[in-house]
Amino acid sequence: MTAPHWLFGDQLGPHFLTPGPDGPGRDAPVLMIEARSVFRRRRFHRAKAHLVLSAMRHRAAELGDRVRLVRADTYREGLREAVGDAPLTVHHPTSYAALRLVRSLENVTTLPARGFLVEHGDFRAWADGRRGERLRQEDFYRWVRREHELLMDGDRPAGGRWNHDHDNREPPPRGARVLDAPPPYRPREDDIDEEVRHDLDRWERDGSVAFVGRDGPRRFPATRREALAALRRFVEHRLAGFGSHEDAMLAEDPVMSHSLLSSSLNLGLLHPAECVERAEEAWRGGRAPVNSVEGFVRQVAGWREYVWQLYWYFGEEYRRRNALGHHRPLPEWFLELDADAVEARCLATTLAQVRDTGWTHHIPRLMLLGGHALQRGWDPAQVTDWFHRCFVDGYDWVMVPNVIGMSQYADGGRMTTKPYTSGGSYVHRMSDLCGGCAHRPRERVGTHACPYTAGYWAFLHRHRSRLERNPRMTQAVRGLDRLTDLEELLRQEQDRGDSPP
Repeated sequence: MTAPHWLFGDQLGPHFLTPGPDGPGRDAPVLMIEARSVFRRRRFHRAKAHLVLSAMRHRAAELGDRVRLVRADTYREGLREAVGDAPLTVHHPTSYAALRLVRSLENVTTLPARGFLVEHGDFRAWADGRRGERLRQEDFYRWVRREHELLMDGDRPAGGRWNHDHDNREPPPRGARVLDAPPPYRPREDDIDEEVRHDLDRWERDGSVAFVGRDGPRRFPATRREALAALRRFVEHRLAGFGSHEDAMLAEDPVMSHSLLSSSLNLGLLHPAECVERAEEAWRGGRAPVNSVEGFVRQVAGWREYVWQLYWYFGEEYRRRNALGHHRPLPEWFLELDADAVEARCLATTLAQVRDTGWTHHIPRLMLLGGHALQRGWDPAQVTDWFHRCFVDGYDWVMVPNVIGMSQYADGGRMTTKPYTSGGSYVHRMSDLCGGCAHRPRERVGTHACPYTAGYWAFLHRHRSRLERNPRMTQAVRGLDRLTDLEELLRQEQDRGDSPP
């Protein structure tokens, strides 16, 4: 008899049940487990909990009699109830904790990971060939493009350049309150969503689980059909306008032309290959410019694959890196997503987007949320946990490299060449968020001092001895010597502490 196959809640697409030597049996029964303990361990965003449970229950409904969906307190309890000690297969899970669990079970056979373009062994060979050093995303991205023949014309990159970042960093159109982009796909809730919301309400009432954030109508796909519809709408109607303003921010347009496909990819509803191949088809068919297509391919086949691989290559100890010695705890207003307590318009707007939807695009994540945490010296492990819990697309493998390596520079430069933080001038140039703010981006001290501008200089001063040895930071650090008000700025920032800016 074919061994049952266990699907985790982020392995929901058809490619996780494709039979073969590295897959489950063709007619293998399927097991899914809703483990309440997952929601007890962390205070997740309510919209994230809703999305994950809705996606799991929708997948179970699609599989019908083939699946057994067990609702249990823990995974181990669910396994005992469903299969006892009988043999079971599962694809390589997406976190160290889950991998430890499956490896501790003698009756479980772990199959290779699915849902990514690059196999672990292939990446390890690539990285080991560089002796584990200078594993830069740009080099990896070009290697993936070549190996998978993505957006290539023979041995040359399509459009003549590997990197179109120069064309994809435009500020928002002057005077625009929103981009002139067709709206993204929005799913419609159904009876399963109603059941999920009822269960979440009940768990909160009985005190067994607590959430943060708001759970309005579901905004992100919970089924394969919905995910494909979202992909189709992005490629056909939104991809063409994606590239130029992918780094820009508008207060009234948090979505801009972004794909909103990250949660579908990370739930396993979409495979990255089908996403980048459809984007390339749009370019070859003359329906999207090369800079937009390259920017999207870079996100999916470059950055997403890179982060997934580094999570496993760097090892579990990587999450505890804290090269800058930042240990301040996250303040209550940030933990509670209390945007109303924040005066700085850019941070208040972004925090409200997270509170209301569990999502904001990569620049607010990196430069506003992550940048503020870095400047304030918040504990990087706590920042990582916050991003994991509060974003609908947040998983351990996603957030550990993104936050420890990229956002908080806690690995001291193993992943990136410099800290990613800036003063208010960057926010002013790339957004309309400084308009109407009580703070002024060019002011460092005084009543109207921008917390990002002041925080930037305070951060450089605090880590001067380290950063002045970094060629990419030398000029910025030297700027400290030109500040006639540095002592006043430092006193101001010490007094500000972690109060809402």
